[in-house]
Amino acid sequence: MQLSGAQILVQSLKAEGVEYVFGYPGGAVLEIYDALFQLNKFKHILVRHEQAAIHAADAYARTSGRVGVALVTSGPGATNAVTGIATAYSDSIPIVVISGQVGTPAIGSDAFQEVDMVGITRPCVKHNFLVTSVGELAETVKKAFQIAQTGRPGPVVIDIPKDITQAMAKFSYPQEDIFIRSYQPVTQGHTGQIKKAVQVLAAAKRPLIYFGGGVVLGNAAPELTELVKLTGAPCTGTLMGLGAYPSSDRQFVGMLGMHGMYEANLAMQQADVVLAVGARFDDRVISVPSKFAASPKKIIHIDIDPSSIAKRVKVDVPIVGDVKNVLRDIIGLWKKQELALSPASLEKWWHTIEAWRARDCLWFEEKSDVILPQQVVQTLARLTNNNAIITSDVGQHQMFAAQYYPFERPRQWLNSGGLGTMGVGLPYAMGAYLADPSKDVCCITGEGSIQMNIQELSTCYQYRLPVKVVNLNNGYLGMVRQWQEFYYSDRYSESYMDSLPDFVKLAEAYGHVGMRIEKPSDVEGALKEALALKDRLVFMDFITDRTQNVFPMVGNGKGLDEMVLPPHMRESKADSDVNDVNDRDYDTRSVP
Repeated sequence: MQLSGAQILVQSLKAEGVEYVFGYPGGAVLEIYDALFQLNKFKHILVRHEQAAIHAADAYARTSGRVGVALVTSGPGATNAVTGIATAYSDSIPIVVISGQVGTPAIGSDAFQEVDMVGITRPCVKHNFLVTSVGELAETVKKAFQIAQTGRPGPVVIDIPKDITQAMAKFSYPQEDIFIRSYQPVTQGHTGQIKKAVQVLAAAKRPLIYFGGGVVLGNAAPELTELVKLTGAPCTGTLMGLGAYPSSDRQFVGMLGMHGMYEANLAMQQADVVLAVGARFDDRVISVPSKFAASPKKIIHIDIDPSSIAKRVKVDVPIVGDVKNVLRDIIGLWKKQELALSPASLEKWWHTIEAWRARDCLWFEEKSDVILPQQVVQTLARLTNNNAIITSDVGQHQMFAAQYYPFERPRQWLNSGGLGTMGVGLPYAMGAYLADPSKDVCCITGEGSIQMNIQELSTCYQYRLPVKVVNLNNGYLGMVRQWQEFYYSDRYSESYMDSLPDFVKLAEAYGHVGMRIEKPSDVEGALKEALALKDRLVFMDFITDRTQNVFPMVGNGKGLDEMVLPPHMRESKADSDVNDVNDRDYDTRSVP
């Protein structure tokens, strides 16, 4: 039986078990949309902007562990998708993006709504395809899903000319994986390297297990937890790794990096052995490689992507492989050899860490006259029992969410870590809710970020997505303002939001519930009321203190032991603990 290319595409997506497609129609994909209508094989979510389609598909993948799928038209539809594709690429998220293209004879002629989607996306995809024959379409879809979700995951683009969607061919979808000679990811770690890693770790006096988003993507949280418990070593996670190990457990010393915990950053700097699992020592984690290397340490680095190993730091024991498989092998060998870290050394190391932890770098004093953003996040965590799915945009609110919401499981925390894309929070909440409607889904955002994709309130109304928007509104592009305060002598150039909408009225105009909260005493009540409305989207506009900064902070060119600390720690710090940055007075000041 012959089918059109559009019908072949829809049947191929069905064969892959696709549940949702996020998209926006246009001329080059009308054949596909007609096939979607006629065959009715899965649910289509009509977004209001193509960027949001990619973000929602991305969030669906992050939450479910499956491949997210988006469908956009040619020209501006395709270019609108690029930010979302680059966001997924930076965070290694498996999505398949199907873009329409002008007819094959018109390619290269500057036809209406023609762009070179393959060329434009080449730097920010794992792979892309231009389909030139309807007979190749089904196999191309199979390859795209296979590439997106194996090895180091990532986005794959399939660009389909309109005449290919109209052409007829027999449909046969491949049942088995297709052998791709140039693409053979290594999944099993080298036995000899694993033995070396176990030996190095067992000899450590100040060990630290450092994990990243690769543990979440590799579904290796159980193995990570077992190894941490087995060794008794402290562990720390990146922004993308939060949730891979329970934040409430004593052995977790917190997030590390630019806005990481005091104890986590000092532990990372002063450890003598670092076991890195699914993390890449990026600039937001260790800052300056030379300063990180100034404190001698042995590094074991596990990653499925060989190009990520030793990219920024010298590694003593590299292990290429799937983190789940490698951790299993390490655990098995550790148990078989009945190994243990030196009790005396481990006790001394923990004593040092607990002294750092006792400094309580996240302590803050609540105010009676103005809402603090930290207070809102802490209250939300308590009322949701640390169990909600949290999405965020990018900025101060993102860091407050990471610092003050204790994530207890993987795939609970969704944010743009690598690209730092403002506007992801609301589309992320949409995709996350569709992937797991059993959980409360809360988007922690700011008044700058939320306006970048606020039109998706319309999508939420159409599909009855009862997410909760927590807008920490300080009237500023908060992180920009913080940097301007610290490093640009209070010159607040274009960081003040001089004209903001009435978010309550705006939410109501889209058919949702809006709340404006201005008093600290009203924070808990508002959150309780919103969370109780299980079938409504609630937009909570919290008017927060505009002078708050995110601490600790590792500035540009500084090492992990050169943090800018919060005021309560500066007053009582021991000089031997950390070398503060004291170029100027960093105490909270009056911001106009």
